[in-house]
Amino acid sequence: MNISLLKKIPDNEDLIILGKQDSPFDMYLQNNEEKGYLRHALGDKKKQIIINQYKRWIFLHIIEENKKPGHQVLEEIRKGGKKLLQAVNDKKIKQVCIVDLSADASYFYAFIEGIALSNYQFLKYLTKTSEEVNSLNTLHIYSNVLKKKQVEELIHLIHGVYLARDLVNEPLSYLTALQLSKEIEKIGKDAGFSVEVYHKKKIESLRMGGLLAVNKGSIDPPTFSILTWKPQNAKNKKPYVLVGKGIVYDTGGLSLKPTFESMDYMKCDMAGAAAVAGAIYILARTHTPLWVVGLIPATDNRPDGNAYAPGDIIRMYDGTTVEVLNTDAEGRMILADALSWAKKYNPELVIDIATLTGAAQAAIGNYGIVAMGNAGNEIFDIMKSSGEAVYERIAHFPFWDDYAELLKSDIADIKNVGGKYAGAITGGKFLEHFTDYPFIHLDIAGPAYNKIKDSYRGKGASGVGVRLLFNFLKRRA
Repeated sequence: MNISLLKKIPDNEDLIILGKQDSPFDMYLQNNEEKGYLRHALGDKKKQIIINQYKRWIFLHIIEENKKPGHQVLEEIRKGGKKLLQAVNDKKIKQVCIVDLSADASYFYAFIEGIALSNYQFLKYLTKTSEEVNSLNTLHIYSNVLKKKQVEELIHLIHGVYLARDLVNEPLSYLTALQLSKEIEKIGKDAGFSVEVYHKKKIESLRMGGLLAVNKGSIDPPTFSILTWKPQNAKNKKPYVLVGKGIVYDTGGLSLKPTFESMDYMKCDMAGAAAVAGAIYILARTHTPLWVVGLIPATDNRPDGNAYAPGDIIRMYDGTTVEVLNTDAEGRMILADALSWAKKYNPELVIDIATLTGAAQAAIGNYGIVAMGNAGNEIFDIMKSSGEAVYERIAHFPFWDDYAELLKSDIADIKNVGGKYAGAITGGKFLEHFTDYPFIHLDIAGPAYNKIKDSYRGKGASGVGVRLLFNFLKRRA
């Protein structure tokens, strides 16, 4: 989608106007009939009003300021943008000017987010798209409060979410681990951050046992991608490290998933990797003065004749021995090697993001992100605040040492599963074993992929995590 800031409102272009109940909408109306209709609609407390001026359409969205917390008002505005976009596309409008009468930059920013994120489509594999393609492709923006730098940030943020959604929506028939790394290299070249990809021989020489074990059942090689954004004016001497789970498809391995809908959407098991790539894209594009490293271990998980099996003992990159009791707990195996690798950076903070456990989704549904870790309450409070700001809310789970007891093995240093209860937390505790630095674990199993439309998050890949990570890291800068 093309987005640009205008200095003047075009005379004959269709308009979308954001305002409050008392905003001066009349200045855009042509006659008393239109003004009378507007007053009547406002009296009826309508939130969206459409006026046909024959030469152009005018779409009005009325902000309802109420006693709800500010982040909830912003989310209602985003959803209002989604609803209004549907009316614009129904009328086959190709470009529109969005006018701000709200006098609030955060309101206007959220409104454009809602419209632009709602307009995303993944149509690559449709042979006939004439009826499916959204007509709207250009947004012109006119505002006295939203500055040029904010518009540029918004443009890059939208594109970063689009990139992440595209990666998650790609099927394994295209997006193997090798292709994922190639796509990340393209993104890095476009945005200006560096990408180094380790291939199988290098991974073997490093003895990344977790990644290699999961890959044993695949006919495609694994990759380990290192993304680096380190501007000269970086404000941090120690990097923030983002670790993204890159399981490009998950059958469960020999611990094969049951059939009905449990495997159908498992191309989304690399949504964490996509979120890391999307967030670093935005950081680089906006020249955020922060040193950030992304680590993405990638493979698929299949039940081939040579696949790793329940009962196997795997020696990980850091030397830890792991008793495998469930090959469907594979995400933590590849993330563990990446978390051990992160020690090389003496990081300020490490955040891993992963579609790790069905237990997280069972606990809170698709309404937020399960988070845990040892980073301390101050950092978690900032993460929660970022989650509210972008409405990717954080559910902070306990991380008591008692849960680590469930991972003890009789024949190895640690087991890869903890038992029937607290599965999301024991997954996080497994990962913590491979850290020696401040650490946050984000489990996005619930909101990463929508089987039905979810407002501006759409159907299919949601791009969850991209806006959260960018907002959090921008605050740290």
